[in-house]
Amino acid sequence: MPDDVVFWALAVPAVASGAMVFRFDSMARATYALLLSLLCVGGLVIRLGLDYLGVVVLLMMTIEMALMAVFMVMFMMNPAGLTPMSMLHNKRGAAAICAGVFALLATGILLAPWPRRRGKPADDPTMALGESLMGPHMLTMMTLGLALFTTIVATVVLATGRGRYDRFGDDLGARRPAGPVRPGARR
Repeated sequence: MPDDVVFWALAVPAVASGAMVFRFDSMARATYALLLSLLCVGGLVIRLGLDYLGVVVLLMMTIEMALMAVFMVMFMMNPAGLTPMSMLHNKRGAAAICAGVFALLATGILLAPWPRRRGKPADDPTMALGESLMGPHMLTMMTLGLALFTTIVATVVLATGRGRYDRFGDDLGARRPAGPVRPGARR
């Protein structure tokens, strides 16, 4: 019984927040809804006994959403992502494609000649999965991932000489933004 409770406690929010990604009208809210959905999926993967893969999903999705938020602040016209906007484009076409792909995948699942299990599961499925994915290079890949993330953060920090709040002062009380170019002047 507790296994069912854990499953439903993760499955329902995963599906609901995944659907809310397309219902919200702001990038910020859609980003957080997608993060919640993917964290629940990572929890379900851990619940299936694939601890390593589940933790990878949790870490990867958290970092991905953090990077999305950083790029949203850097490049979007509305950095907070709270101005209403449509997250849907070509609604009918997208719905038709989704229905077709779903039907194709469901048909494949039902008609595929699934193999029977041979042998017994590994004593430690996490270790077996890690070994099959990366062999003896697990530590190298973990170090590389940390180095890449550090490089991305350092690049963003070094690329921005000042933040968007610096132009209006510490209390955001300035009437005109301070900057190297006067407002309205050509570069």
